[in-house]
Amino acid sequence: MDAAQLRLLFEQVRSGEVDLDAAMTRVRHLPFEDLGFAKVDHHRALRHGMPEVILAKGKTPEQVLSIAQHLLATSNNVLITRADRACARFVLDNTTGGEYFPLSGALRFWRDRLQQGTGIIAVVCAGTSDIPVAEEAQVTAEVMGNSVVAIHDVGVAGIHRLMHHREQLLEARVVVVCAGMEGALPSAVGGLVSCPVIAVPTSVGYGASFHGLAALLGMLNSCASNVTVVNIDNGFGAGYVASLINRPYPEASRAF
Repeated sequence: MDAAQLRLLFEQVRSGEVDLDAAMTRVRHLPFEDLGFAKVDHHRALRHGMPEVILAKGKTPEQVLSIAQHLLATSNNVLITRADRACARFVLDNTTGGEYFPLSGALRFWRDRLQQGTGIIAVVCAGTSDIPVAEEAQVTAEVMGNSVVAIHDVGVAGIHRLMHHREQLLEARVVVVCAGMEGALPSAVGGLVSCPVIAVPTSVGYGASFHGLAALLGMLNSCASNVTVVNIDNGFGAGYVASLINRPYPEASRAF
């Protein structure tokens, strides 16, 4: 139950449309619901503006489904990350309205598509191999109520490809940049735009890339002052923070 839904419930109680016992039933699982194997945080939407996100990796399909069903009982939008095909199929076969993205493993239920962001979030990736991480960032930002433009395969090895999208980048309020190898693309983008740039190192590269560590260190040492960095392959974290940056301040403050 998010802030808008809770406010509506209070109004319905005040008007007499919903009696007190019915209202108590609807909020009985606040602040969390104990499923035994998981404590589902139903207050997350009130504090952060988005329901708890389910990390599917390490959970059984049955556990993921159970958590998702309990979240969907009180939330319009639910996001599941890092779900393999078997897990996604099990969840989709036992629910309605889900959408699966096999490249990133993201699975979302996107019932409320109200735009809450004040501008555009651009999600950029250096190469086609970085698309899975970029897709996770894009899906996350979209389900959190943002308009997102995706720009793929514009790495510094062909810098002219990046310049082709300069106008789109300049229109963005936040830019997420995913890159592996030496991780140079966020610095190049940071030098073109005045908005925040969230750099995502990916584990794409050969031996000395150390599964994304080289890109991470390169991004942490960026000479572009508007670049900040999240963890390796953390498209979800980048999309989430970009969404918070893109929200109008009063709306963000009311979520807590």
